[in-house]
Amino acid sequence: MKLISVKMPEALIDGMDELIKKGVYPSRSALMRTAVRDLLRKELWKT
Repeated sequence: MKLISVKMPEALIDGMDELIKKGVYPSRSALMRTAVRDLLRKELWKT
């Protein structure tokens, strides 16, 4: 995998951390991969 850096507003990071704390995702990386994959499915791959 390749590493990318992303700047995000604090509120989004706080929300991500809350989902991780609740056990919905194991890490920020996993959450971001899921979010990007879902966006690509919706906008690009139309599945």
